[in-house]
Amino acid sequence: MQVSVEATTSLERRVTVTVPADKIDSAIDKKVQETSKTIRIDGFRKGKVPAKVVKKRYGASIRQEVLGDVIQTSYFEALQEADINPAGMPEIEPKEDAGEGDFSYVAVVEVYPEIALADASALSVERQAGAISDTDVDNMIEMLRKQQTEWTDVERASADGDQVNIDFEGFQDGEAFDGGAAQGHDLVLGSNSMIPGFEEGIVGMSTGEEKAIQVTFPEDYQAEHLAGKEVTFNITANKVSEALLPELNDEFFAKFGPKAEGEEGFKSEIRANMEREMSQALKAKLKNNVLDAYLELNEFDIPKALVKGELDRLKQQAMQQFGGGDQNQNLDPSILPDEMFQDQADKRVKVGLLAGEIIKANEMKADEDKVKSLVEEMAQGYQDPQEFVEFYLNNAEQRSQLEGVVLEEMVVDHLLASGNVTDVEVDYETAIKPAEQADA
Repeated sequence: MQVSVEATTSLERRVTVTVPADKIDSAIDKKVQETSKTIRIDGFRKGKVPAKVVKKRYGASIRQEVLGDVIQTSYFEALQEADINPAGMPEIEPKEDAGEGDFSYVAVVEVYPEIALADASALSVERQAGAISDTDVDNMIEMLRKQQTEWTDVERASADGDQVNIDFEGFQDGEAFDGGAAQGHDLVLGSNSMIPGFEEGIVGMSTGEEKAIQVTFPEDYQAEHLAGKEVTFNITANKVSEALLPELNDEFFAKFGPKAEGEEGFKSEIRANMEREMSQALKAKLKNNVLDAYLELNEFDIPKALVKGELDRLKQQAMQQFGGGDQNQNLDPSILPDEMFQDQADKRVKVGLLAGEIIKANEMKADEDKVKSLVEEMAQGYQDPQEFVEFYLNNAEQRSQLEGVVLEEMVVDHLLASGNVTDVEVDYETAIKPAEQADA
């Protein structure tokens, strides 16, 4: 077998493979013998059809079948011979087959990039840290109370924080506009869920009262025909209700399934949950900051095949997350445009290749103690932590995912040890915000 390789781009290779005639003929003869034992032809008993008869009648189709098998087996042999590490499936271009003699084909395949790791001492990152305060815990409990709010009707003028049930209709230059009307709409005053000025105009209205207010749509409003326009809303207040927050008692605590009893036990669990959330958020931000910064120090091309695979995974995840209802089960993820996920897919592939190169260069292996610590940390939020730990450690697929996470953490630690790190104290709210929101 002859193998020649042409580099058409930094990552694409055209591998020309020529398989000698004697190997093709030998495979054809073997296939003819196998076929003669099972085929039925008039005038011959089953299993007694002469090979030359089979070859004369079915030789062309048998040759094509053999050539397909030869491509599959010789392709991997050719890759080994040429020392090529493919980054995806090849595109096979068979050359014209003369029906006899040698057979040649071209396999177009991408290879993994050669990455010369940049010096991590040029790395500069910010590492956030913080602690949960008593005020953070109180604010969280207050938020949980608000989530359990009950509304009670009142006979008084509405105030900020009240819920008002309203009918409304909007007019621009005396004409009603689409989407500007609703019946029986519950609106919490101060929620800022409506355009500026709308909720303020309702403050002070009582049950049964009617009122017209003038407001101006924001210049960047999504409906262009309303952006920046002054309109009038006719409003009827059907009902005014005030918030009734639950008391901090056993009935309230029970709704969250606490392991400890009483207010102090409840607060202790809330604090522990917040500390886990904060720790995980800060760890994720640090990992992203480190890998993003190191990516900027390393320039390399990425295989289109790997990006295509990542795009497919992201689309599938999007379908499951946003279109997982029964009516969407048969939707094809490919209907989503690549542009929605292109940047994310490119980055994931780059990070994966870069991390893999660091792991390889430093001969890293997932530390067993770190794997156990990770799963034990994850288990703390579950009712039966030990059952969770045993499931993950005894399930090969889940354990493999844990080892991948640990290796990522080891990569980050390795880069941090060489880079320049600035420690910054942040509060709980800043810590748990996604990076883009915190920056804003």
